[in-house]
Amino acid sequence: MSQQPSTLEQLRRFTTVVADTGDFESIRKYAPQDATTNPTLIFKAVQQAEYKHLLDKVVADNRGSSLAGETLVRAIIDDLLIAFGREILTIVPGRVSTEVDARLSFDVDATVKKARYLISLYEKSGIPRERILIKIASTWEGARAAETCQKEGINCNLTLLFSLPQAIACADAGVRLISPFVGRIYDYYKTATGKEYSGDGDPGVQSVEKIYTYYKKFGYKTQVMGASFRNTGQIESLAGCDLLTISPDLLEELQNSQKEIARKLDPVAASGDLVDRISLDEKLFRWMLNEDAMATDKLAEGIRKFAADIVKLEGIVQKSL
Repeated sequence: MSQQPSTLEQLRRFTTVVADTGDFESIRKYAPQDATTNPTLIFKAVQQAEYKHLLDKVVADNRGSSLAGETLVRAIIDDLLIAFGREILTIVPGRVSTEVDARLSFDVDATVKKARYLISLYEKSGIPRERILIKIASTWEGARAAETCQKEGINCNLTLLFSLPQAIACADAGVRLISPFVGRIYDYYKTATGKEYSGDGDPGVQSVEKIYTYYKKFGYKTQVMGASFRNTGQIESLAGCDLLTISPDLLEELQNSQKEIARKLDPVAASGDLVDRISLDEKLFRWMLNEDAMATDKLAEGIRKFAADIVKLEGIVQKSL
């Protein structure tokens, strides 16, 4: 009698599994298709002994640079992001997401400039741009910057996404992929109401279902990648989503479980749902986002936290210099 496949293997039948980590060994262990990183993950990784050599090498390579001060520090951080991305791409067969500095989240031109620069660093290392996703915050300015990048063949992953208007702005911009944050939506409502949520009643799950349905109904090519999970129940409730990016601890739980799961999101079923199309411009985007207290709060908080971790990373680089 054959053994029931793990829950993780069952999930792979419906969804592309992505590792949400900067830890190479975790990526090797769970063999995801893609991997995502962010400033917080890189900040944590460089403080571990097994990854310090990457920081040391990048700092050494930049010692003879004509740059100085903040300009040098930021150049080193860019090189560090690429160093992690290159290592990850030796493990995964697909793509890696590398994030633009969150402090540029409201600056279209600076975001585009940074995205072009990061892609150029990858290409100088022999990595084709098809294997890279540039992560940008899902602000109105972020969507506009991503629109320019996509036209230049720079694929983008719009992150810190908590609402339908953000998702529509990204899809209208033709971005390759969005990352709606399930767990942070769950956190907000749990704190606000004092209630526990699970399964299809989880507001984070419901948000992704709504976005997925809208995209499939109107034929958008932008992929939906659920992110920021708090438990495996949220992941199981989104089986069938285009992609799911999952932390190592939850990948471990899924790998060790043989719980049977079924497909929950289906493109054919979603395309038949009765959904009204929204014609979104900047004014409507800002109004709809303003009316969503959770999304407004979590977007601002996420940008602040990622920016703070970049500042911490700069501090580590300064000490290394």
